[in-house]
Amino acid sequence: MYLILLLLGVIFIGYFICIAFFVGHGTNFFFIWLFLGIGAITMAVLMKKGIWSEHLPRWIRRIFTVLVCVGGIVFIVVESCIISGFSQKGPDGLDYLVVLGAQMKTSGPSKALQYRLDEAIRYLEENPDTQVIVSGGQGPDEPISEAQGMYDYLVEKGISSERILMEDQSKNTFQNLTFSEKYLNKEKDAVGVVSNNFHVFRATKIARKAGYQKVYGIAAKGEPFLQYNNMMREFFGVTKDFLMGNM
Repeated sequence: MYLILLLLGVIFIGYFICIAFFVGHGTNFFFIWLFLGIGAITMAVLMKKGIWSEHLPRWIRRIFTVLVCVGGIVFIVVESCIISGFSQKGPDGLDYLVVLGAQMKTSGPSKALQYRLDEAIRYLEENPDTQVIVSGGQGPDEPISEAQGMYDYLVEKGISSERILMEDQSKNTFQNLTFSEKYLNKEKDAVGVVSNNFHVFRATKIARKAGYQKVYGIAAKGEPFLQYNNMMREFFGVTKDFLMGNM
């Protein structure tokens, strides 16, 4: 166990370093890998020196073990639900797509947002009667609203501006979907929610909770190297929205 924890600690810290200095990131969530790495290495040292087994009361060790087991089970269940959204593509002939916003940079859409938009373009080209709602406000570090940036990208790629509706006030997934309601009939219209694969499960659950009767996930790919980070972050997103009653 000592060697396993030590190896995990090194891997976690190495992953953190790669994201921080080589890959890039949209939020500071990736620091969790640094904390996990330090925690794993600290636990390994405690075990190696015998502090864990010889100096800590048995009841503390048992409580810790139970919490780790329960947390592990919850984590596996939630991640399995997240993975279930990876293959969703939605049927042909939807009335609307809702493309959920992600970070907009000065150079254009972030890689994650570009993947969403490219997947929406693919669908729109195959289904010329479908309209698209681009949803996302402007964050403090964004040059324009996410909706405006998505609109510009879609038009540049050949999607008619007449097919694009803009919702530029939302700040999170729940608002993306509830603020987009004004453009459609959520009880009658068939709606595809476009997001990166790791986010589709939560997005469609939120949409159904918000009253969308005919909603389908459309999964765009995620950034390969950041997939572990995104899925870890999504675990907390799903847990938060479940506890808040958003899904």
